[in-house]
Amino acid sequence: MILSIALVTSGYSSTCAGAEPIYRQDFSKSEEGKVPDDMLVLDGGFAVRKAAGETALELPGAPLETFGVLFGPSEKDGIRVSARIHATAKGRRFPVIGTGLNGAVPYRLQITPAKKALELFKGDDLLTSVAFSWVSDSWTVLRLQLKALPAGGWRLEGRAWKQGDAEPAGWTVSHDLKEEPVPGRASIWGKPFSETPIRFDDLVVEKAP
Repeated sequence: MILSIALVTSGYSSTCAGAEPIYRQDFSKSEEGKVPDDMLVLDGGFAVRKAAGETALELPGAPLETFGVLFGPSEKDGIRVSARIHATAKGRRFPVIGTGLNGAVPYRLQITPAKKALELFKGDDLLTSVAFSWVSDSWTVLRLQLKALPAGGWRLEGRAWKQGDAEPAGWTVSHDLKEEPVPGRASIWGKPFSETPIRFDDLVVEKAP
């Protein structure tokens, strides 16, 4: 499904000023119990569920593995992905949540609450991280961008914030890449280590301004 209008949900804009949306999925018209046809589940029992009056794509709280879904067009660079993700801690157990670009082995922006960190990965390889305070039982917005640099190479940039707070003015974490990216689709990721469901909503892919 490709849309070109801006969506404002619960006080947050799913698109950035100057950006061109090329894909959006808010699950409002999706059939419960299924995954929309335009999405590819890599692994996990993802399904559209309604909870607290809001319809979203839900990942169950078990088993305790890493699960992901691909969506949107295949792109190499000059692209940005955004997602809202709701997750909950349970005692000393914390989920891990993220969004990615460039396919099934993605560049990934990840929140790891157990480490109080916002991290950038390439596949399973950690590129860099910064301190981040995640709030349990809340919606968190994640944005990840990959752009070619004028002098050569590419820059991966991410930011995350609790829905209802002000979006950071700049990118919170970044890493410069020398290796040319491989084209691929955007993605969302969850590790339900707290054994509670993870919910995903307002997925957007847009051209980076």
